[in-house]
Amino acid sequence: MTSNRIITSVLVCLMLLIAVGQAQASTGGQRVYIWQGTQLGKQDVYYTLYRPSRPTGVGIVVCPGGSYFWLDMHTEGAQVAQALNERGITAVVLKYRVAGKSAFVTHYRVAGGGNHHPYMIQDLQRTIQLVRENATSYGIDAHKIGVMGFSAGGHQALMSAVNATTNFMEPLGLRPAVSLAPDFVAAIYPVVSMSSQWTHGRSRRGLMSEKWQNDPVLRDSLSMELHARRIKCPVFLLNCLDDPVVDYHNSVLMDSALSAAGVAHRYLQFKTGRHGFGTTASKTSPEAATWLDTFVDWLKQIKIL
Repeated sequence: MTSNRIITSVLVCLMLLIAVGQAQASTGGQRVYIWQGTQLGKQDVYYTLYRPSRPTGVGIVVCPGGSYFWLDMHTEGAQVAQALNERGITAVVLKYRVAGKSAFVTHYRVAGGGNHHPYMIQDLQRTIQLVRENATSYGIDAHKIGVMGFSAGGHQALMSAVNATTNFMEPLGLRPAVSLAPDFVAAIYPVVSMSSQWTHGRSRRGLMSEKWQNDPVLRDSLSMELHARRIKCPVFLLNCLDDPVVDYHNSVLMDSALSAAGVAHRYLQFKTGRHGFGTTASKTSPEAATWLDTFVDWLKQIKIL
């Protein structure tokens, strides 16, 4: 009887360990403060690592949106990571620097200061560096690391590809030995242009600040459609024609620019679906809710998955 109890207890412990492991896979767990040990060590910037139970070796840095003023860490962060985990993809959700709600309300950055470009791309490049350096321990193939961004985060993803050979961390004394270039990017209902008639004004102000948002040179440098020829990795792009937040012409401009530059890409344009749905089917239309499966198929087509 005693031996049976021991066996039962062991089995229960094993089941609990498995359950804990599955919970960690779906809720994340490992939080990494990316600037520790550098001159920016006190910055509250981190990524959370979400590991799938059966990793495929593919890793994706996820950049939530929020007009560069705030971040949707739930719908466009944790929930996206869980959906990717279900498909065997390791997700790294980045909490990057944004202007903040106080900047949105007060416009105090007109005198300078606060968070603005290039802080956001510095955070993303640092994350790519750390994920690539730790790829083996994360269960990721160092040559299969992509960036997926939503709305303003989509602009971030495209920025990482356009500026793959520009080290924005150089002023901080950081010169990574690994490549900062993503192996693919996915821009989901993205902000693209900072200089066209379809610019999302709030994102431009969030990114550039009140002090510099009217600088034409800076606007052009941050308009992704003007720099498509610098992108050397495959691009996945999607948006919805009924998007009430970011004008759908942003993605049309990017699609045209990628085509003209000969950059391999896939563009999905849905009639309905609106904005801000991430991977949550209940927050969008039935047609747009299929996008993640199409994305996974695309990863297979480009030999990433």
